[in-house]
Amino acid sequence: MTTALARRRALMLVNPNARRGTAALDPVVGRLETGGIEVSIERFETPDEVSADIINRGGAFDLVIVCGGDGTINSAARGVLQTGLPMGILPMGTANDLARTLGISDNLLLAADVIVAGNRRRVDLGEVNGKPFFNVASIGLSAELAGGLTRETKRRWGKLGYALAALKVLSKARPFSATIISPRGEETVKSFQIAVGNGRHYGGGTVIEENAAIDDGHLDLYSLEQDRVWKLLLLLGYFRHGRQGMWQEVRTDKATEFDIRTKRPMPVNTDGDIVTHTPAHFLIRPAAIEVFAP
Repeated sequence: MTTALARRRALMLVNPNARRGTAALDPVVGRLETGGIEVSIERFETPDEVSADIINRGGAFDLVIVCGGDGTINSAARGVLQTGLPMGILPMGTANDLARTLGISDNLLLAADVIVAGNRRRVDLGEVNGKPFFNVASIGLSAELAGGLTRETKRRWGKLGYALAALKVLSKARPFSATIISPRGEETVKSFQIAVGNGRHYGGGTVIEENAAIDDGHLDLYSLEQDRVWKLLLLLGYFRHGRQGMWQEVRTDKATEFDIRTKRPMPVNTDGDIVTHTPAHFLIRPAAIEVFAP
């Protein structure tokens, strides 16, 4: 039986615009309270408020619980990193790729049970131009997709919305020139997309690299260097398992740091949001954040 002395205090940050809606949280809060966690709910209006709330209020709590999709969890990274508080995840977004990487169920009651159980896991955090990311940062197709995928589309169509937006982006896609700098040297390429992954899953379940893990201490890069956009469709099955690197026209690399330069500034998408532009410096922070995971 849980005693008062054993109870933990949790700051729960809730995205009121999450696709699954906040009404789903009522039984979840009950499950957490029954499991010995006192919950203080904080709703935010913009992602910029999330880390600020954690930093300003974190001293009064034992853990942080973030409710929302990958973008919301990404916005909590800076606050969790600065305070050192362990982070629980209640996946309420469209893709929920970080939850998938960590093996956290989309069933919110089961996700709450993971937090109650208290098992912690240290994970790496990626950064691009000082902006953190858990899953992947990309230049090219995914950034164009993120720029055109509206909140209304995600709420109405869910994962199908990603597919519809992707078809629209592909119909207009053109390769761009970039210079990739790694510890192995410098390469100038023509690419439809350059992605740098920290975790394993992104884009609703595709895999950055078949052996990628969020605690392996390095970043995984791929560059799509096909000469025709229609060839990207042939890669779809390979992306599901992270085997796109088997194609000669897909460049892959592993490192703890990368630099990517383009002739003109291009947007960089991290976990679904545009946060910076090229030139882009990528690095990894090994075992930077503690999360609750099965």
